[in-house]
Amino acid sequence: MKLLRYGEPGGEKPGVLDSDDRIRDLSAHIDDIDGTTLSPESLSKLSALDLNQLPVVANNPRIGPCVSKPGKFVAIGLNYSDHAKETGSPIPDEPVVFYKADTSICGPNDNVIQPKGSTKLDWEIEIGIVIGSMARNITEAQAEACIAGYCIVNDVSERSFQIDRGGSQWSKGKGCDTFGPIGPWMVTKDDIDDVQNLDMWLNVNGERMQSGNTSTMIFQCHYLVSYLSDFMTLMPGDIITTGTPPGVGLGMTPPRWLQPGDVMELGIENLGNQKQTVVAFPD
Repeated sequence: MKLLRYGEPGGEKPGVLDSDDRIRDLSAHIDDIDGTTLSPESLSKLSALDLNQLPVVANNPRIGPCVSKPGKFVAIGLNYSDHAKETGSPIPDEPVVFYKADTSICGPNDNVIQPKGSTKLDWEIEIGIVIGSMARNITEAQAEACIAGYCIVNDVSERSFQIDRGGSQWSKGKGCDTFGPIGPWMVTKDDIDDVQNLDMWLNVNGERMQSGNTSTMIFQCHYLVSYLSDFMTLMPGDIITTGTPPGVGLGMTPPRWLQPGDVMELGIENLGNQKQTVVAFPD
C-alpha cells in the first residue's frame, strides 16, 4: 500500500493511492497515518479494504507529510562510503546518529525556506524507515517485524550551521523549519521486494546531482533499526532517515549552495518523487 496524507497544513486527511494513481480517502476507517495506525494489525485491516469502494479525492490536493507527528525523527550521517569521502570524513566504525527537529517536517512538495543567516544550504536524498511496532534491544533478524514501511526524505542541511557553528553536533544544521520533507507516501514493506536495491536520484534546476542505490549503504536498514534500539526505544510512527549517496553541494569543487528560486526534484525507485522550491526567509 501507498499511504499518504492530503490537505492543507494542519488539516491533512488520511489516504491511499490506488492502482491508477488516484488518491482514495481513508477517513471513514482511520483518523490519520500515525503511530496508532501503523501497527501490523492496523495495516492488515487497511490492506483488506476494497480500494474501489473508497471515495476518490478530486482536484489534486496538496500532499502532506506521509506520517503525522512522529515522536522521533532520527538521522544517520555518512552512511555511504563515497559520500563520506567527498566530505573529507573517515568511514564510520559505527552509525553516526543525530536528530532532526519534528518542526522540520513538511510535505514532499512544500517550499524549503532558507533560514535567516543561511549561506550554505544543501540537499540530501535519503530513504526513510517508518517504525510500526515498538523496538527495544532487538536483533537485526527481528528488525523487519518492527518496520511499517519506507518513504523518501530530503535531509536538507545548512552546512555553515552544521559545521562552522555546529561543533560536534549536527542538529543545528539539520533541524530548521522545512528541512525534512517526507513522502509523498509511505510504502508498506510488503510492496518493496528489496529495500537494499533501490535506485535514488536528485536534480537541482534540472541538473542531475545525486545518483545512487541503497545497496551501497554502509549500515543497512535492518541493522540500523536494531542498532538504534540498543540506545533508545523506537515507537510506532518514529522515522529514521538513513544517509545520502554522493553528489551533495558540500562535496563539489567549489562547493555549490542552494539559493532562493532553485528547484530540487528527487526520487527513489518504488517510493515516488518530491519537488521543492527554495524560498527566502520571510521578512
